[in-house]
Amino acid sequence: MMIDFNEELKNFKPCLNVEQAEEAIYSNDLKDFTDIVKETVKDVMANQPKEK
Repeated sequence: MMIDFNEELKNFKPCLNVEQAEEAIYSNDLKDFTDIVKETVKDVMANQPKEK
């Protein structure tokens, strides 16, 4: 007996855990390295003494 992959794909339903994980990953606003560098530079510039 041969497996009909097209038929199997039609019947495929991902488990709920995968869908929940995917939603959490894509909706999470993670900082990347550039965001951290920008924030650090902004903080350093804000804390420097003002020139007269």
